[in-house]
Formats: sequence, structure tokens, C-alpha cells
Amino acid sequence: MTAGPGGPAHYPDPVTTTDYAAYIAGLPRVLAGAAALLRDEEGRVLLVEPNYRDGWALPGGTVESDAGETPRQAARRETLEEIGLDVELGPLLAVDWVHGTARPPIVAYVYDGGVLDGDRLRAVRLQEEELLSWKLVERQDLATHLLGSLGPRVTAALDALAAGGGALELENGRPVR
Repeated sequence: MTAGPGGPAHYPDPVTTTDYAAYIAGLPRVLAGAAALLRDEEGRVLLVEPNYRDGWALPGGTVESDAGETPRQAARRETLEEIGLDVELGPLLAVDWVHGTARPPIVAYVYDGGVLDGDRLRAVRLQEEELLSWKLVERQDLATHLLGSLGPRVTAALDALAAGGGALELENGRPVR
């Protein structure tokens, strides 16, 4: 605040909306995704096979943050859309920062989707526009289905679930030490 000679105090001009929009537009970008880690009673992990890329994935997808969606909401919505199950998600198991070469980095959230019994597994209905199939995979076989950092991310999420000590911080699928 400044005062002119014998005049009232003068406040600096506030930042204009245009200046703020330009500032925001110039900030670095990051994408966000969220998924549910679902298992059967034998501990196998439910994976889905997308038709738009190689490899398998957990049910999940992009967080629609522009619409106000949170990662937890995205994981639940995507699970319902992709496999037809509305799953009440448990705790956050892992947050993974994944570097990209042809895209901005991705922050991937993995939530505990719980254990599905036989009735729930029989109720799985695939979103045919995006998915080819689904299956249950043993822990030791995850790396052959999940490409890149996704395999280590899911394994780390399983470890966090077993340890019960809270979410793990990951970089490219590996725990940060």
C-alpha cells in the first residue's frame, strides 16, 4: 500500500483475470489416472484387456479433473463403466509418478477394490467399446500381462495391502526410498 502526498492510500492493481489465465496456461502439465485393485477369494487380480493399446490393465482410467472429479471418484466411475460393478473403494494403496516421453507425466492412484466373490465375478460385464476381455491373474504372472511401470505398480499396491501400513509413494512403479 502506498499513499500519495496528502491523498488516500493507493493499493496496487489486482491481478487481472487475463493475467491469471495466462499464468495457469504456462504452468507445467500432469495427467491423472485412477484404478481399482480387485481380487478374487484366491488372491488373483482382476485385469482387463483394452482394445486401444497393448497389454492389460486394472479397471480404471483418466481422472476427469476439469469436471471436478477426484481420483477416488474416477476409479469408482471407471470400474462401473468398464466392468459393470459399482465397487465401494477401500484405502488408497499407491500413488505413482510416471514419466512420459510423448506425453506429460501421469500421476496414477491405485485403490483397494476389495475381494469379489463368485456372484460378483459372474456379474462382470465388459464395456465393449474399450475392452476385449478380462481375467484373474496370479501375482507371479502380473509382469507378463502388465507392461511398463504398471506391473511393478500393481505388485507394490499388493504389498501395501498386505502390510496394512498405508499408501506407497512410487516413481515409475518403484517405491521411493
